[in-house]
Amino acid sequence: MIKINGELEEFTRGNVAQLLQRRGIDGRGIAVALNGDVVPRSQWDHVVIDDGATIEIVTAAAGG
Repeated sequence: MIKINGELEEFTRGNVAQLLQRRGIDGRGIAVALNGDVVPRSQWDHVVIDDGATIEIVTAAAGG
């Protein structure tokens, strides 16, 4: 189990890019944090998500 934006979810081990793909998220205009650390987009294919991880997926919004 992993926690995504505060909700528990089953997840087969994979990387950040695979997680986004499985959830139907195209990746533009978002940021991903794994266990409190922002994962640079250039590392999404390389950073593996382990069981028990906490993920935050944040969408950028215009305004201020």
